[in-house]
Amino acid sequence: MCWSARADLVAGAAVATVGAAAAVRAGATRRLPLAALPLLLGAHQLVEAGVWAGWAWARTVWAVVALPLLPLYVPAAVWCATRRRGAAWCTLLGAAVAVPLALALARHPVAAHAHGHTLGYAVGVPAPGLLLAGYLAAVLGALLGSGDRCLRLLGWVTGLGALACALLWRLAFVSTWCALAALASVLLYRWAAVNPSSSASTSPTEPPGSGTG
Repeated sequence: MCWSARADLVAGAAVATVGAAAAVRAGATRRLPLAALPLLLGAHQLVEAGVWAGWAWARTVWAVVALPLLPLYVPAAVWCATRRRGAAWCTLLGAAVAVPLALALARHPVAAHAHGHTLGYAVGVPAPGLLLAGYLAAVLGALLGSGDRCLRLLGWVTGLGALACALLWRLAFVSTWCALAALASVLLYRWAAVNPSSSASTSPTEPPGSGTG
């Protein structure tokens, strides 16, 4: 979690362990990138423990994952697992959001400030409101439109979590939401072992009745 270095270490290690187990469950299939998301998010929380310690490299690594990587990785992983057309569009949106975020990181140093028991980050991102809207649309849109019950649940949990973090920790929104998303991502452990045909609805590219039988 983002409320202390110790909390980040404990939560990060736990989530990363679940992520490693989910990746093993998924195996070498197209579900692997999404199943491994908790592993990435758990490592992300471990890095934030270094931010609490004042390490400059940790601030940069944390921001690279939180800002340009996740809005591209999540919808791309959903598309890889589901082949849904909507996820492909969300991936393009995520790429459009990731480019200016990556440029901002390349041009400006990452600053982090403690606000009580939370961390706030400053990067100098242009049009932050617009980019945040695109970021959330790419990530949540891919999950909610996945056609999979478990992924939709993850989308609802992280979406409602984003609203709660915005209301409760406005100055530390990104940090708190990433922590919540990391914890919510453990839902993917169960998803990784479920047969895709038992949890996903019919793909929009394959309408019902299109088979030859």
